[in-house]
Amino acid sequence: MGIDTAADERLAERLAELRVERGWTLEELARRADVSRSTLSRVERAEVSPTAALLGRLCAVYGRSMSRLLAEVEAAPARLVRAGDQRIWRDEATGYVRRSVSPPHGSLRAEVIEGRLPAGADIAYDKPCDTGREHHLWVLDGLLSMTVDGTEHRLEAGDCLRFTAETSRFHCPGPAGARYALVVVEP
Repeated sequence: MGIDTAADERLAERLAELRVERGWTLEELARRADVSRSTLSRVERAEVSPTAALLGRLCAVYGRSMSRLLAEVEAAPARLVRAGDQRIWRDEATGYVRRSVSPPHGSLRAEVIEGRLPAGADIAYDKPCDTGREHHLWVLDGLLSMTVDGTEHRLEAGDCLRFTAETSRFHCPGPAGARYALVVVEP
């Protein structure tokens, strides 16, 4: 599973483009996303890779899903995506690894994502990317504590949770990591 650093550079470029398209300064984006200006500047210059939580905030501000944003920095997806060609993104701060199993495409409404959280990892999304988006979370291995709009669900291997959410939190209590499939369906 190779991590594409060129993808981080394309992501930084796209985030800067989105801000400029809206005519926002870094200060305006910082206010809207509740993130420091210096952090946003470093992300847009590809000096640091954004965390999953930070990408979630930016996606909410820009009205995009994280998958859609990541797809915007990729070429048009092929019909068949071999395992070795699936895009992988890592949140270095939490150890979260996200594999885009079936990359999103403008003509399709659903996508499949594989997520891996190490024991103890905790990722909170405090703003919705797009209300009405349906999620199906299927735990493949391990234990996952999933909080959706304030209600916690303890999921074990084989369990599936369907939800739409304003806020969500993924937590892997351990002792081992958790692996799950997430199917995201556009409204």
